[in-house]
Amino acid sequence: MKLERSAGVLLYHVAQDSVRRFLLLDYGSHWDYAKGHVEPGEDDITAARRELQEETGITQAEFVPDFSREITYVFRGRRGQLIKKTVVFFLAATSITDVILSHEHVGFDWVTPEEALKRLTYTNARAVLEAALAKLASL
Repeated sequence: MKLERSAGVLLYHVAQDSVRRFLLLDYGSHWDYAKGHVEPGEDDITAARRELQEETGITQAEFVPDFSREITYVFRGRRGQLIKKTVVFFLAATSITDVILSHEHVGFDWVTPEEALKRLTYTNARAVLEAALAKLASL
């Protein structure tokens, strides 16, 4: 089984109504966070920052200290091989709401936590958001 590692960001901003809104990306077949492969020589947070910039154009993000969550799942690659992927997610705030999508996505939306929990396609992505919300509530 091939092993892969990716890193991503749960990015939020505080809207004018004082409600946190999280950035979700539409991958065409599912809704998720900005994420991608950790490149050789990168640590996880560097990869997460790079992927955020590549997928959204956002370079200004303040990462919440002491928050990271890993998920692991298995899927079949393009050639039918089994791949075990681990993705580490970080939590970050931004004041930037203009998004420049990469070619990997067909859309995006800034949504409330409640909307995000409904729209996220995968259970493990919802669990990461719930952990992030608990962290934010403790600050």
